[in-house]
Amino acid sequence: MHRIAVVAVPPVTAFDLAIPELVFGAAEVNGGPGYQVRICTPEPGPVDTLGSLQVVVPHGLEALEQADTVMVTGSGARFDADPRVLTALRAAAARGARIASICTGAFVLAQAGLLDGRSATTYWVQAGALAHRFPAVRVRPDVLFVEDGPVLTSAGLTAGIDLCLHMVRADHGAAVANAVARLTVISAVRHGGQEQVVGEPVAAADGSSLAATRSWALERLAEPLSLAELAAHARISVRTLNRRFLAETGHSPLQWLVAQRVERARELLESTTLPMELVAQRSGLGGADSLRRHLLQRVGMTPRAYRAAFASSVGRGARPTPGKGEGRASQPEPTPRQAGSDGSVARPRRTRWTTPASATAAPSEAREAPR
Repeated sequence: MHRIAVVAVPPVTAFDLAIPELVFGAAEVNGGPGYQVRICTPEPGPVDTLGSLQVVVPHGLEALEQADTVMVTGSGARFDADPRVLTALRAAAARGARIASICTGAFVLAQAGLLDGRSATTYWVQAGALAHRFPAVRVRPDVLFVEDGPVLTSAGLTAGIDLCLHMVRADHGAAVANAVARLTVISAVRHGGQEQVVGEPVAAADGSSLAATRSWALERLAEPLSLAELAAHARISVRTLNRRFLAETGHSPLQWLVAQRVERARELLESTTLPMELVAQRSGLGGADSLRRHLLQRVGMTPRAYRAAFASSVGRGARPTPGKGEGRASQPEPTPRQAGSDGSVARPRRTRWTTPASATAAPSEAREAPR
């Protein structure tokens, strides 16, 4: 079982502290829990939060010693974290643990020197302060989360949910991650490169949200859906559809469709032995060549390699962790990669953060449906 130590650095953000146990605790693998989550702090017991609450944390920093993943959640200790925390974080990183942060937890990682020379993000309000105080960190203020080698950082609040869900997907595949998303009633696919939502209007409560149209489309992913059909279902113009879709999801309708189709293909690769051609057809990606292209662009693996890694014994082996400077996220750049004789995919040594799918990621978008 994958062991996760969540470090509460006083004063903590109570919302952030609840996220890891909520998401990882809902992951079930082969009929049992996929993770063991322990919340820890330098002095076990009552811990102050940034609000009026107090939380009781049962474990000390010794929990980090055997953890496979160490995560620091949001904290008010942006420049003066407990030295014992910094020492424990450095020791965990030195022995190869995966390191992650939610929101202003990135400041604690930066104080430990674990973000030096890496790309990272944090809550957009504090991004300037992070860049100013820690110039060795390449701060990305405009994305939901960044994965640079074994170090992952997320933006504020709900972006932490997206990061945790991405980690579940990386560890155990899309089917497990999607099951977690359903149990916790959260969006299954919000890619790391999506912009932090700043000043966006909340979806209207007068029934004009496109949630019903998105649900309708999800039931018809295998069909060639056009912009006109989506707009007709929503009873709005195509122009209004594009505008509302972007406001509600951060993506155009066609970009969103491609992302959902790739997610469906991943589930089929994990849970069935269907031939690649049928996987492509049932996910709406057209044919095997299109399936391979989209999976390489967004996941960084060929369909055959993905199935070998995640089918049957879910979680049998997590995807390889890139080294420093060759970050990976849930939707890699559409860069050609050469598949090896074992089905593995060589990755260029560089840092990457995910960006919303572009027209180049799906050439058939000109026809309003991938082929």
